[in-house]
This record gives sequence, C-alpha cells and structure tokens, in this order.
Amino acid sequence: MTVRNSLEDIVAAAIAASVEDGSLPLEELPAPSLERPREEAHGDWACTVAMRLAKQAHMNPRQIAQIIVDHLPANTMIDHCDIAGPGFINFTLTPQSFQQVVSDVRSQGVEYGKSTLEVPCKVNLEYVSANPTGPMHVGHGRWAALGDSMARVMRHAGYSVDEEFYVNDEGNQMNVFADSLVVRYLQALGEDIEMPEASYGGAYVTELAKQIVQTDGEKWRDVDPEERRRAFRERGYAAMMDSVRETLSIFGNNFNTFFSEHSLFIPDDSGKNKVQQAFDAMKERGYIYEKDGATYFKSTEFGDEKDRVLIKQNGELTYFMSDVAYHYNKKQRGYDLLLDIWGADHHGYIPRCQAMMAAWGYPNDLEVLLGQLVNLYRDGKAVRMSKRTGEMITFRELIDEVGVDATRYLMLSRSSDQPIDFDIEVAKKQDASNPVYYVQYAHARICSILRKAAQEQGIEGAQNMSAAELAEALALDDAALDLLTHESELALMKQIDGFTDLVAGAARDRAPFRLTHYAQELAGLFHSFYTNCRVLDPEAPELSKARLALVDAARVNLAQTLGLLGVSAPEAM
Repeated sequence: MTVRNSLEDIVAAAIAASVEDGSLPLEELPAPSLERPREEAHGDWACTVAMRLAKQAHMNPRQIAQIIVDHLPANTMIDHCDIAGPGFINFTLTPQSFQQVVSDVRSQGVEYGKSTLEVPCKVNLEYVSANPTGPMHVGHGRWAALGDSMARVMRHAGYSVDEEFYVNDEGNQMNVFADSLVVRYLQALGEDIEMPEASYGGAYVTELAKQIVQTDGEKWRDVDPEERRRAFRERGYAAMMDSVRETLSIFGNNFNTFFSEHSLFIPDDSGKNKVQQAFDAMKERGYIYEKDGATYFKSTEFGDEKDRVLIKQNGELTYFMSDVAYHYNKKQRGYDLLLDIWGADHHGYIPRCQAMMAAWGYPNDLEVLLGQLVNLYRDGKAVRMSKRTGEMITFRELIDEVGVDATRYLMLSRSSDQPIDFDIEVAKKQDASNPVYYVQYAHARICSILRKAAQEQGIEGAQNMSAAELAEALALDDAALDLLTHESELALMKQIDGFTDLVAGAARDRAPFRLTHYAQELAGLFHSFYTNCRVLDPEAPELSKARLALVDAARVNLAQTLGLLGVSAPEAM
C-alpha cells in the first residue's frame, strides 16, 4: 500500500466518524482522493473532498474541512495539516511515513509498484506493422519503442497484454515489390531493362536481386512471367520479414503474434474466410447497402463524415474491408480492448474504424494512438540520407550506430503526439547531456557504492558480485530506517513512493514517456542525496547501514523504471 492509499484511509475514517456523530450531515460516504499540491511548501498531499461535499452537506467548505481535521484518528503519518483557500486540506507527513518504502522496494524487487484492475482487461496491442516491401524506417523505430514500453507498463498496472504485428502481405504493393525485384534480377544478368515508374528502387532491392543471382543463377530468366513474379514475391516477402524480425529482436521487442493479412482470405472449415465472416456480421446488423454497383458501410450512423466503400464496382475489395475483417477477428479472439499505434498520417482513418467497431456493438473497444514523426539530426543539422547508401537512414542503421538503449530512451522521451528531434551525436555522448547516460550512470554509481561498502566490510568476492548479491551480503534488512530524516533522504523516498501511482497513470493514459521524466528526477535526487549525505561513514555505522538500504532501494527502483522502458541498467560504466 502506498503512502497515498494509507493517508486516504485515515481521511476516510475521519469522514466516517464525522458522519457518525452528526457533525457532517451526509447520506453517503465519499472517497477522499488526494492530489499533489502545486507547491512543495503546501505539504505532501492535498485533499479537496471538503469542497466536493459543500453542496451535499449545505455547509461552508472550510467548515467541512475543519470538521474532518478535528476527527482525524490518531496516527503516525500526519505531522500537521493546514486548511487553505476555499477548503483545501494540506497534509505534511512525518518522515516515518516514507521510511517504509525502503523496505517495500527491497523486499518486493521487480514486483514493486504493481497494481491490479478492478475489472480485468485483455488488450491486443498492435504496432509497427510495417509493409514487408522494405527495411524498417526510423518512424517504425519510434512505434517499436512505444509499443513495447506500453505493453510493459500496462502489464505492471494489471492489464493482460498481447503484442501483435499486422503483416500487410496482401494487395498490389506486394506485386509491385516482386516486379521491382524481377527487374533488378534481370539487370544483374546483363539485360538492358528499365525499372517501371511504380517500383521500389532502394538499394536493398538490388542487393536482394544479386543474392538471387548468386543462389539461383539464370534459373528465372526465361520462365513464365507470372510464375517468376510469384516466386520473387515470396522470396522478397521472406527476406523482408527476416529483416524486420531480426531488427525487432535486436531492439528487444517480443511479439506474441505476427498476423498475416493474407490469412484473412483463406476459407475455414465452413468455407468462409474471415473477410466474409466480418462482412456478414455487419450485414446482419443492417449496416450494409449497395449503390451504383458498389457496396457501402453506413459509417455516418456512427459519426463518420461519409459512408465508406467496402467493395468497389469492379468487385475489388478496398483496404478498409481488410481492416474491417482484421479488427472483427481480434474481437472474436476474446480481446476486451484493441489498442493500435499508427503513424500520424493515418489520423483521418480513425473515425471509420471506430464506426465499424460501433456497428458490431463494440463502441468503446478500439483505441488508436498516433505516433508523430522523428526528425533526425547530427550535431544540430538535419540528416535524411545514409552515408553508406545515399538513401533514407533505416532504423537498423540508427540502432547500429547509436545503440539500443539510447535509441529506446530518446524515442520514449516525449509524448507520442509530439514530434521527436533525435540528435545522433547527443545520443552517443557519455556525459550528463545525454539523458539515458545520466540515468544509467546513477544506477552504476549505486552499484559502485554497494561494492565499496562490501569491500570495506571485508566481504569475500565482493568485486565479482552482482548488485543484488552485494545488497544481500551487506545484510541491510534490519537497517534502522527511522534514522533517515535528512531532507535529501526524504526527497528520494518520496519519489520512490510515487512509483506505483506513476505506473498506473502512465498505463491509463498510454503515456510511457512519463517514466523517462521519472527516471531523470530519481537519478537527480539520488545524486543530490549522495552529495548531501555521507553514505559510508565509519563513525556512524547505523546511519551508514540505513543509507545503504536507501541506496539499494533507489537501485531497485531505477532498474525497474529502465526495465519498463526496455532499457538496460548497467552495474558498471
């Protein structure tokens, strides 16, 4: 239980006592939620319940606040409280209130800060979903970082999350890719043939064609063009998906499912494919009609600007029909919430997709998060082309140069609805100007302190122990935490205590970027603490032990925070 939860229980008890003795004329007991005051000088927590009760109790809010304060039960948490403004109750807590968090973090480890939902929620989180016609670009990298961290944070907050990659392997773009590969193959064999206007002209296509020449020689020169197209389509598809999977694996993504768009068109035992099943379900509800030879979905009945075509006049299915079938299939797989991460250029597509969900009776089950652009810089100057290929810098090239940790952290450093200016040279720096280095250095510094403490105590093999092993060897469980009363110690403990609420809020608001801010604040508070409080003091062994316990709690929490971002927590730098 967090400090906030404990304090809310105390305030709730005061309200109940006020109602019981007739001081507050209320028929129902309210939940006394707390919030952080805007200024630290106003205390640790503020309660606005008195203002919310004024109308119901027919009393002045300040009078209600005073009644609540007068009925506060005896406790060891509240140092003092003040009634401010129209009826705020500001609480300043005792050091003892925050000292328990040190034990909680150290005993719970990676479980610290976990919470549960009142109503279980199974989430399908779909992200990246790059077309298998080329390497991943830097924008895909932002979505890869965002989706993975989102899944981690939501699981910590009690959601059940499956991560899914939608493979767009159906449609004309795959034929265009195959045709481009054929032309490059024939060119590699010496034929004088030009690339068609609609083509994929990247260097990766040329490289792949050369690989086919090396393995197959002239096998495909004079075969039936349609047979060759099919073969090259499959070869190209497999190569691109291998590239995507490898890049995502290096980046630390772990998808539960790679869902093939093509599978939507494969009939099941009943003879119907998933597209037909979704279409029939919508038709049964009365939202399908035909006009001028085309088939439409009545999306305007659910707030869309116009009805959407599902089947064109020539009988060809639209891309939207595939999306209809895909999302319907997700719901049939038992998910409560469908959470999609798309590029910002797809914002106009959201209303029609939410309309289709509403048509099936799932009006609130699709949520779309838009990821804004990534602008690449090198020493403050815009970069668009790769030095190696002379073309767009790929996501793989970026992580090869910068590293996974810095790429992830910087991709997550701002809200998804804001563009990111990513400076490659800043990401590579090993100083405080690089935010991920600053946070990781704090963790490594803590590990160094624990190692030094173990060596000073003569613990054998300390140099080769992990930080967790060092903490255990130092036997910090019986540390006198009541000695932790210094302002810097309290600030560090208060920050750690806020972790549970932070994670729950980041999950609720789909905002993992908040963890980067939290990590930097935690690292900064630790550095301040270490400057202001001597940790290893032979003249004050009990205080040193208590501070080592706090240092270890900060280590656990920093590693946790970095872990939820998908970033490593090095023990030496």
